[in-house]
Amino acid sequence: MKSEFPLVSIITVNYNGTGLTIELLKSVDALTYPKIEVIVVDNGSKIDPGPIINSQFPNVKVVRSEKNLGFAGGNNLGMNIAQGEYFFLVNNDTELTPNSIRGLVDIFKDFPDAGIVSPKFHYFFSPNTIEYAGYRKVNRWTGRNKMIGCKETDLGQYNFIKETTYCHGGGMMLPASLVNEVGLMPEPYFLYYEEFDWCEQIKRAGYKIYYQPNSLIYHKESMTTGKNSKLKTYYLTRNRVLFMRRNGNSITKVVFLAYLICFTIPKNTIMYLLRRDVHLLLAFWRGIYWNIRHLNLKNVNFRCAE
Repeated sequence: MKSEFPLVSIITVNYNGTGLTIELLKSVDALTYPKIEVIVVDNGSKIDPGPIINSQFPNVKVVRSEKNLGFAGGNNLGMNIAQGEYFFLVNNDTELTPNSIRGLVDIFKDFPDAGIVSPKFHYFFSPNTIEYAGYRKVNRWTGRNKMIGCKETDLGQYNFIKETTYCHGGGMMLPASLVNEVGLMPEPYFLYYEEFDWCEQIKRAGYKIYYQPNSLIYHKESMTTGKNSKLKTYYLTRNRVLFMRRNGNSITKVVFLAYLICFTIPKNTIMYLLRRDVHLLLAFWRGIYWNIRHLNLKNVNFRCAE
């Protein structure tokens, strides 16, 4: 007989953001769920956060990588040492509400086809404003999609459990057994779109993605990479194309690539030139060029070492 409270491993990745991570851990301390382990993966920060974190939270496991493994690589490192029946991967720029874990675990008890679930997200700095209540499908022309409910005042309009297209990478729970079946998060993305690709793998394995409104977390959006940074522009550009190449069917790929070549590339190039933003222009083109250099995706290793 399964335990009413299976062990949940809460995993978060820190990269030069120890203050944010400590605020997250304070919210973890207030959780009502009785069986958790907490793992902080440090992704090669300039200063080892372990002593600072353990001085305040002695039961937290801090694992340090000497280099930045990216979002997927950092989470994969945490999952490789986690002992829980369920893994809850959560951004360090979030804060949990006390009852958030129980609602997520309940999804797997109530829906046998559940592969992964995300909670409702509110913007931390804009109280009662929704960031995420599920995802719409990716547009086959643009390779973009939108969060359901984003920037709406929360009046309870999304307070129902539902299947959705993708989880929110800032907070997602899945069974450890599913990771063993499907594999770890694909690491070549490094930053952005890796959770979408993972969701596609999970759906292809016969599972569904769920949204749980009874669990709520607060997100300090874009505090890690910054808005319109070179890093963000490069990886969003590179990985949007990569994702569509990996997960689109033949028709979708043709439509997307035609739109990319005839509209997206000229439009963005002109926009950055008019703004005289050479740095973002170069980051955008680096993202495009990566895909040109890797036309044969068979040479890109998507199978992560365990």
